[in-house]
Amino acid sequence: MKYRNAVVTLFALLSVSTPALAQDSAQRSRPTAPALPAPLPAAQDKAYPGTISLDIDASDVVHGVYRVTQQFPVAAGTDKLILVQPSWLPGNHSPTGPAALLAQIHFLADGKEIKWQRDTVAVNAFHLNLPAGTQVVTAKFIHTSPVQAREGRITMTQEMLNLQWEKMSLYPSGYYTRGVTVKPTVKFPAGWTVYTALDGKSQQGDTVTWTPTDYERLVDEPIFAGKYAQRWDLGHDVGMAVVADEAKLLGIKPENMKVYRNLVSEALLTFGARHFDHYDFLLALTDRMGGIGLEHHRSSENQMEPKVWTEWDKMDWDRNVIPHEFVHSWNGKYRRPADLWTPDYQQPMQNTLLWVYEGQTQFWGYILAARSGVQTKQTILDTLAGAVARYSEATPGRGWRSVEDTTFAPVLNMRRPLPYTSVTRTEDYYVEGALTWLEADQIIRQGTGGRKGLDDFAKAFFGVRDGDWGELTYDFDEVVKTLNGVYAYDWASFLKTRIYETNQPAPTKGVEMAGYKLVWKDTQNGYEKGVSESRKSLDLSYSLGVTLDNEGTVTGAVFDGLGYNAGLVSGVKVMAVNGTAYSGETIKDAITAAKTAKTPISLLVKRGDAFSTVALDYHGGLRWPWLESTTPGKINGLDRLLAPRGK
Repeated sequence: MKYRNAVVTLFALLSVSTPALAQDSAQRSRPTAPALPAPLPAAQDKAYPGTISLDIDASDVVHGVYRVTQQFPVAAGTDKLILVQPSWLPGNHSPTGPAALLAQIHFLADGKEIKWQRDTVAVNAFHLNLPAGTQVVTAKFIHTSPVQAREGRITMTQEMLNLQWEKMSLYPSGYYTRGVTVKPTVKFPAGWTVYTALDGKSQQGDTVTWTPTDYERLVDEPIFAGKYAQRWDLGHDVGMAVVADEAKLLGIKPENMKVYRNLVSEALLTFGARHFDHYDFLLALTDRMGGIGLEHHRSSENQMEPKVWTEWDKMDWDRNVIPHEFVHSWNGKYRRPADLWTPDYQQPMQNTLLWVYEGQTQFWGYILAARSGVQTKQTILDTLAGAVARYSEATPGRGWRSVEDTTFAPVLNMRRPLPYTSVTRTEDYYVEGALTWLEADQIIRQGTGGRKGLDDFAKAFFGVRDGDWGELTYDFDEVVKTLNGVYAYDWASFLKTRIYETNQPAPTKGVEMAGYKLVWKDTQNGYEKGVSESRKSLDLSYSLGVTLDNEGTVTGAVFDGLGYNAGLVSGVKVMAVNGTAYSGETIKDAITAAKTAKTPISLLVKRGDAFSTVALDYHGGLRWPWLESTTPGKINGLDRLLAPRGK
């Protein structure tokens, strides 16, 4: 009876409201959506007619401006041309092409200026209507490189530059980029040394040109050039090409350069093949040019702190980028997920297998760093300790978001800062992916009595077709099949659970199977200490649940942690601790004293113009993560994994 009465009441309400709704609709303008413009032509696997010239004047280090001229031959009868600046950039895993940095854009047909129209959807594309009989289209523009970090990554300073072709060039729409031939020429500042993996270098004065190459390879072979530069031969057709802020920063000891030679040898032993004819580590020792760690097939783009070589022991924490990017020549550049490979830089990339592309690269970056001596074994153990701790205690986002879903982060967020990364998560497919691969390695080693490990997977998966310098794609099923070829196991379920499921146990099992456990100490491990000193920060995530800079400003808070629940969010400044002006030592002393005291830690904080007192009822002392062997005095699985393979 109650249900019948409710229905009657509902109909009565509708009968009253319907005329009002109709009247309201009659008085409202109701547009319909216009048709979208035609999409850009799909890329076709065919050759663009003719060779495009690309001339860049990169000599203006005062203003940080690159001046570009391109000439595009056009086939007879062509009346329309669409030129595109790359959008989906390799290694960025997202549409991060800096179209806004191009200015003073002009197009000419056989020397006479013509109008252009930017595509209203693909805003990195330019539509040109060509006069009858046009033979050559010329594009002229400038690339306005950032001069301050807040404007973007600085690529040119008074001492060096990092020229990335995709940031300051156009290519014709409708072609696979491997079918577009380009002849590059660059003018550099007087007297600078130039490094790149491009072939066929010739130089007249300060202008350098290379033999024509396809646009895909051009984009994959950037330039480092500088006033203070030096190159070392590492053997196996591999070199270390370095630019620095000052000449003295190039003063690496011979025994320290030897570890990079070891790295090359260890990598070749691990993968059992190579997919480059020659390779150069392009390295900038600088805090003036923007940081970078980007993979390429025959080179890498790396930046490290200026004194990373001259203060070798102190800066051990900062040297993992080169092993990581070197691994990418095999994993990411040669072997590449099928849904991430694209024929041009307009088609969207799909990142679902980045936990292989980046996760296993992170794993091998750690392993090869230790095997070669680029980083000490202890630094790698300290790095792994921080990773295990973060996912054990400081990443509540693991409850709702899988590792696989973090592969969408580059597109969702484009690597911009986030307020609460502990709950939103960031690109955890790197490090949690690496911990998953460590567990996979230990499953294989224990299942085969130590006869096999992930090294065998590396040879079977990445070390195929020695000398092949192209790209060989893969999918999830091939990963599983190759793992089963090394050691029969339910790898599909293992990976689906660890990578695709949410709310999984902390990824500690690989470390534990390898003979180590997470412990807590009241001093920072070497890696954590190095990062803190470099970033001028203090990580108290595992005690107060916050990270602070040297001035006491909160730079991060663990979501739903102690500090977060007390209102200590990013931007809040701690002015005093227990009545004493803030310093890193003051707050550490207060945390230590609170272990035996019964009173909370009292903080005077400032948020905007308001001051308040916050009481933190915490008595657990200082806590920083370390790994401790569970087989003291004996060599265990992780010890063996990190040990050199070469003599």
